[in-house]
Amino acid sequence: MGRTAAGRVVRARKSLLDGLGEQPVVVVDTAPIIYWLEGHPRLADRFAPIFDAAESGDATVVIATVTLAEVLAGPLRADNELLTAQYREALTRSPGWQVMPLDVDVAVEAARMRGAYRLRLPDAIQVATAIRAGAAALVTHDRALLRVRGLRVVGPE
Repeated sequence: MGRTAAGRVVRARKSLLDGLGEQPVVVVDTAPIIYWLEGHPRLADRFAPIFDAAESGDATVVIATVTLAEVLAGPLRADNELLTAQYREALTRSPGWQVMPLDVDVAVEAARMRGAYRLRLPDAIQVATAIRAGAAALVTHDRALLRVRGLRVVGPE
């Protein structure tokens, strides 16, 4: 706990990495990446520790191919090829980042998760990617994913 300049007591925000162990592998959903890349005024700071840890080698970020497609859709919609290339480079070649392809095993797991939890297909792919990657957690801003049993989901407020 700390105090503001006005003397109010404030609780320190718990890091999303707390309790995930040493050098965790985390699968990160699309929204936190967009918040971070675009500097969302409220949410970028919430997810920044994940990306800082990947950059410093203290965590590995895994993304699904659907995440890459969803993140690139914005710059492509705006016809911004330069930003598209920058985002693609950042998400696919940065140290501490990996892209997990949508292979047969991920597809079957996604189908299982979609059926069991009535998830939208992109969400089921995120969950399946986290399971197949053996991730310590799925980092998301989607509260609906909290209902998935057997998977640690962090991030929703």
